[in-house]
Amino acid sequence: MNQGNNHLTGIIGRVFTLLILHILLVNFAVAKDRGDTKLPCCEHEGFQGVVWYGANPKMTIGELAAYCAPVVWFSPDEPLLTKKRGKEIRLPQAFPFEEDPGAPVVYFRIENILVRIDAEGEAFALDSTDKENSKIDLHQVGGIDLTYYLYYPSEAGLGGHPHDLEGVEMKLAIARNDECEQCRYIISVQRVIGKAHGLLWYDNNLVTDEFTDFPMHILVEEGKHANCPDKNGDGMYTPGYDVNKRVNDAWGVRDIISTGALYSGGFQSWMNKLRKPEDRVFPPLPEDSPLREDYSEEGEYAPENAIYELRPLPRKELALPDHKLEHFIETKGKPDWPDQHADTDLKKFEDWLGKESFVKSLSISFRYDGDAGLSFVFPLLIVKNVEDPIGGGWLVNRIYLKDKKLRDLGYSIIYTTSASRWIDGYFSAGVEFDEEEIDDPNRDTKVFTKFVTESGIKLRLNMVHTPLKFMTKLTDFWGVRLGIKTYGDPFEFERIGYIFEIGAGTF
Repeated sequence: MNQGNNHLTGIIGRVFTLLILHILLVNFAVAKDRGDTKLPCCEHEGFQGVVWYGANPKMTIGELAAYCAPVVWFSPDEPLLTKKRGKEIRLPQAFPFEEDPGAPVVYFRIENILVRIDAEGEAFALDSTDKENSKIDLHQVGGIDLTYYLYYPSEAGLGGHPHDLEGVEMKLAIARNDECEQCRYIISVQRVIGKAHGLLWYDNNLVTDEFTDFPMHILVEEGKHANCPDKNGDGMYTPGYDVNKRVNDAWGVRDIISTGALYSGGFQSWMNKLRKPEDRVFPPLPEDSPLREDYSEEGEYAPENAIYELRPLPRKELALPDHKLEHFIETKGKPDWPDQHADTDLKKFEDWLGKESFVKSLSISFRYDGDAGLSFVFPLLIVKNVEDPIGGGWLVNRIYLKDKKLRDLGYSIIYTTSASRWIDGYFSAGVEFDEEEIDDPNRDTKVFTKFVTESGIKLRLNMVHTPLKFMTKLTDFWGVRLGIKTYGDPFEFERIGYIFEIGAGTF
């Protein structure tokens, strides 16, 4: 009898073992097909900012946008929410010329595709009938510029206007993990840039690292709708953490600006209202996204929150006859996106990853320090600005010409704490070549070389949202500099005077 029981137990044990092996094999096959994150070979060590990985390099741009899409997080007092919370939220909205899906809508646009130097085929295949279904081949791609656009029917507060279209840019790196066949291709977000009020200097820049949480949370400024990355998704803006590039100039999140009041030039913590979980709007993450699990309960993704719909940014002509809205769309770039850049090697990739263009860094001003003249301020490296890595300020060159027929020349290096605050301080040191009349039968003038210093304040006015907007063709800011100037030995000044400058420029 015992022998029969042992035999039966053995059979049951073998059947149970085979059943377990079958389940494991089925799960492995499913995981292999989906690029499951829990496979031992898919730890992807050394990669950060990862939002997707898998075996199939081909996907639609709609799928790409969905895998990378951010969470949109509103202030609890956002006027356009009209007190709605959770699944009732309908922000951001679809353009008025498009069908309203009864849900929030976010638009996307691929600016650039960096084609690898070893590409063997087509990186992008356009579907002219349905752009969202255009295909991208990650095997041929090294990097992608992907931008999300959030539309609102109006903006509140100072300079408020109908229509508001704000952006969130992401720089995506495409890597290959040849040691893992199931997860060979990896999409990682290397940089997130929250756009603020149309000025490059105000951009909220986050370079991601191993401590960055995804999907990326984006804090939306109350009433004005500037966007800012929230690195750890805690609902608060922390300078130096949520934004770690050009921190002094970054706009941050100023939820009080929609009241119409103006405050100090730099960000202060009391300007940012704490966000509440129910005021988040989630992206339509695909079923196989490795990011869904953290925001799912009993298998349901984001059960208490609204989920937005993703759409490609439409052509500007569709907004007509509303010319204002047409202009908003037009400013976001040319309609025939994306641009493809061939033969991207490591050097080109690094340049692209860190590239920022400040083409309006030249400042030109009228200057008076007892003699009238002109002042020119430009980047320290001529074509590239130099930021103080510790204090976050800027070092720039200044050349000025003054006196009779602009015969005197001065050169100095200026240090200023920012390039965009409404008011901040500056200090400069340099030399001045002062031509003066002398009592000499052989010549009428002599050039004296003097050491000079200046310190004072710079007041700036952003002209973008004023009736004088046409002046931004030269620069976004116009301003006034008020300072005290010293001449001679820095420890024993010969004399002290005042300087006044007024003109165009950030610095």
